[in-house]
Amino acid sequence: MKGVILAGGLGTRLHPLTRITNKHLLPVYDRPMIYYPIQALINAGITDIMIVTGGSDAGDFLRLLGNGKEFGLKHLNYTYQEGEGGIADALRLCEHFADRQKLCVMLGDNLIEKNIGAAARTFTRQATGAHIILKEVPDPERFGVPVFEGERIARIEEKPERPQSRYAVTGIYMYDETVFEKIRKLKPSGRGELEITDVNNLYLEEGTLTYSVLDGWWTDAGTFQSLHRATCLVVQGGANKSDPLESGENRALARSVK
Repeated sequence: MKGVILAGGLGTRLHPLTRITNKHLLPVYDRPMIYYPIQALINAGITDIMIVTGGSDAGDFLRLLGNGKEFGLKHLNYTYQEGEGGIADALRLCEHFADRQKLCVMLGDNLIEKNIGAAARTFTRQATGAHIILKEVPDPERFGVPVFEGERIARIEEKPERPQSRYAVTGIYMYDETVFEKIRKLKPSGRGELEITDVNNLYLEEGTLTYSVLDGWWTDAGTFQSLHRATCLVVQGGANKSDPLESGENRALARSVK
């Protein structure tokens, strides 16, 4: 399985900081934000990685990361997203890189305490479809929210005013090769973007989307509040430090929505 980190966008919720740099290059404690999703993929055994970036600071990623030597990688791949077309639009740029293999996609402003090794290994054994990772949060209205019927996900609602569960769809998605066909079917949302929630709902309609619940803390870092929270969590307990074979994430139960 290959890995994709989405690190484009304008990061307007972090102005004025992001007027002079890409959001994913901002520090979270002692490392640039982009370091955390890279390490999360490596901890899950994924070492063939593409970074999707954009804006006027895209070259800074190459200057910072090079070919990934600091992470023990032989090579890092890069591609450029023009404008802000949404998460699904950014993922669309990775079709050639994917080469019909399964992908683990991670938003560049997501940090996790432990790792996703168990979920990644489970998905490699899943014949087709997609896998999403959920986390119970105090503010699900900020995210995509699963609507349950029993233990089955009936649908996912994007940033609902009245969330029907306390779970958020984290910015970690695993897809088979049909994800690009599904993206081509999408129409822009009211925000003018191609929404990743619409992609996940297409997999739900097929009955091929599975999910697991993440063990340990998870946060995004796309607002001043969540960036501060991410820094505090890293200082208190580290991030992506546990061995992927011994992580508590292995205790998370993968559930099918078929």
